[in-house]
Amino acid sequence: MMKLRSLWTVMTHNHYLFVKPITESYSLGGFILVSVNELGLDLFEELVENADLFNVAYHELDNGSRVVDCGVSVPGGYGAGDYFTRICMGGLGDIAFRQGMVGNFPMTFIDVNTDFPAISCLGSQKAGWTIKHEKFFAMGSGPARALSLQPKHTFEVIDYEDESDCAVICLEADSLPSGAVMEMIAEKCKVDVANVCALVAPTSSLVGSIQVAGRCVETTIFKLNELGFDTRKILAAAGSAPIAPVRGPKLAMGVTNDATIYHGQIYLTMNAPEIVDYLEKIPSCSSNGYGKPFNEIFKEAGYDFYKIDKSLFSPAEVTINEISTGKVYHVGKIDTDVTLKSFGLA
Repeated sequence: MMKLRSLWTVMTHNHYLFVKPITESYSLGGFILVSVNELGLDLFEELVENADLFNVAYHELDNGSRVVDCGVSVPGGYGAGDYFTRICMGGLGDIAFRQGMVGNFPMTFIDVNTDFPAISCLGSQKAGWTIKHEKFFAMGSGPARALSLQPKHTFEVIDYEDESDCAVICLEADSLPSGAVMEMIAEKCKVDVANVCALVAPTSSLVGSIQVAGRCVETTIFKLNELGFDTRKILAAAGSAPIAPVRGPKLAMGVTNDATIYHGQIYLTMNAPEIVDYLEKIPSCSSNGYGKPFNEIFKEAGYDFYKIDKSLFSPAEVTINEISTGKVYHVGKIDTDVTLKSFGLA
């Protein structure tokens, strides 16, 4: 596994550490960006310094760990959602908001792009760490996963592991973590608890809806990884999805996922002619459960998440430019009717 501090350190630029690459993967102008946690920490500090401007609340716990509430007891907003999403991607992605249409209805969309798809999406943004302590429960994502290696197999296949004295984690939770929760995260990441920073947003919040829609590209990279494709061959990725309306805790998981399942549109640039063997399995319409809002599918499965076809968690529509052959492929389609039904507009 490529353990980043074992590479040759070359230069620093704007507090970001770069190293000379030993593979073509993850190169940026001849250098490799080292630490998703260091990049995430810079963004975290910016958010803390401007907490009042972003409608978030900053808390320093007794053990020195730091938490930013982005929606539990505060309204949050688009600015907070911007920071939450970019931190979740380890500072290796950019986002923008725009107005668009879902059918005849104006909606706000999020546009996401990254030149480091495997690291930013699988090595950071993927919600791959379930955090439980007493009554606290959260889905953990963001840079800290690259320290805790949750789950380990993901980091083995993308050949990436971070080393940092700080750990920055994004928690999808309905309550704020206690000092004990932060201690547990610190232990898994092998850092001092005073160097653990967390952002928290419930799924049923504006920031929650933004950051889940902001996973539209990650959903695609995750699907390809699940299919056995080497995601390190994806050179760049961009995508968009509508930001789901906040419809309450009972509907939140389904509504936010439907934004990508039925209306996520993705563009990938890669050097991998073998992608032709994966095309038909990429979009959500290849799933057995496709065609109904997620909450209906969940109900039919007896609210047993594991009974749902995992291939449903995919984007609606994908275009791929394979540069070694110059070919362009297109698979899938958006489903406006199901999107609107899920959003409460039909």
